[in-house]
Amino acid sequence: MEYEEAKEKIVTELTKKLKSKSKFYFSDLAKILGLKPREAKKIVNKLITEQVLEYWSSGSTSMYGLPGTGKQASAEHED
Repeated sequence: MEYEEAKEKIVTELTKKLKSKSKFYFSDLAKILGLKPREAKKIVNKLITEQVLEYWSSGSTSMYGLPGTGKQASAEHED
């Protein structure tokens, strides 16, 4: 799968699902891409580097989402 195609697929799918949730597990992203974890990880890491996706961790759980979405995003910008 070409990177630009993967990027478009991820952004489209996550945008559709924003009404129900804003953070996704890595397995959700791999399933959207239809790739094995190792191949999907390379694409997800590049998306994070380019700030198309953001990484979020609670310490025990790692999740991914579109930047500036979800309850956590608004809480992080409060002073």
